[in-house]
Amino acid sequence: MGFLDNLEDSLKSLESQDERDPNQHRRRQDDRARVLAAAPWAEKLKTSDYTKKLFDEAAVAGRRIRTKVYMAWFDTTLRLEARGRKLELRPTPEGIVSEFIEADGQTTTEPLDLSGDPAALISRWLGSAPAEESTK
Repeated sequence: MGFLDNLEDSLKSLESQDERDPNQHRRRQDDRARVLAAAPWAEKLKTSDYTKKLFDEAAVAGRRIRTKVYMAWFDTTLRLEARGRKLELRPTPEGIVSEFIEADGQTTTEPLDLSGDPAALISRWLGSAPAEESTK
């Protein structure tokens, strides 16, 4: 009987949780609408020549400052990371934004133009990163 009682209590708990948050359905609909509105920008970001050139420029800049630049896709967000700094490119319903995240947590956000120069973006992101000194 203990198992059935626990199951019944769990079901009642879930039902009461849904009753306590009547706006949950509305939030899900809003999130879905936001994702659908950003979808064309996400596709442009993933398939554009700008992104391919950005990868190349990031590798060159990383080699110049003697560090590895990690690049990863998280759903529709492209993240580049080097020396504790992050650069995230995120599609939004209004376009694509670039967010510069410093090692201390300070962030700067600006719109991104896919017809621009990716080298300029990389330079702004890593421009003030000092080159590693050789100890050997």
